[in-house]
Amino acid sequence: MRPLLLLLACIMLGSGISKAQDYAITTPPPKAPSTKKDPRPMKDRLWYGGGVSLMFGTVTNLGVAPMVGYKIDQKGKWSAGVGLNYYYFKDSRYVLPYESSNYGWSLFQRYRVIPQAFLHASYNSQNYEIFNPFSDNRGREWVPFLLLGGGYAQQLGGNSFMLIQIAWDVIQDVRSPYGAQPFFSVGAGVGF
Repeated sequence: MRPLLLLLACIMLGSGISKAQDYAITTPPPKAPSTKKDPRPMKDRLWYGGGVSLMFGTVTNLGVAPMVGYKIDQKGKWSAGVGLNYYYFKDSRYVLPYESSNYGWSLFQRYRVIPQAFLHASYNSQNYEIFNPFSDNRGREWVPFLLLGGGYAQQLGGNSFMLIQIAWDVIQDVRSPYGAQPFFSVGAGVGF
């Protein structure tokens, strides 16, 4: 009987030790994913652009719209940024000429499908001077736009290029000047 008790004690003691050893062995915690630092200098990640509008005559429209973008991926296909704008408008075709100043801001994203063609999304908020031609009441209102579309940019030589873009305002605010029709823009630019 004694050898049997001794054998049982060894088995129990042995299994307890092996269990203790199982619990004593710990696996190292999983490593956090490594974040690679972007090797591009900041000047290579940023791009600058914008627009200038100059129209003189019976209808005068002057504007400036600077923008700055950040190239999100290292290939420069996807970028996002911010823009500001200011426009002066005067229409002298009426007995009392209509004159106003409008300003606003935008947040945008652009993805180059191929080097020349891109998809574009832009949320804009524009502050318009509201004028009622039947009274002297004037006021200012912020009008939102969400422009979705795309375009084509062709390099002309050096840092200059020509740009054609089409977009639709999908918010369709009743105060929007875009309405349900597409908004076309054509221009030329010079890179910094």
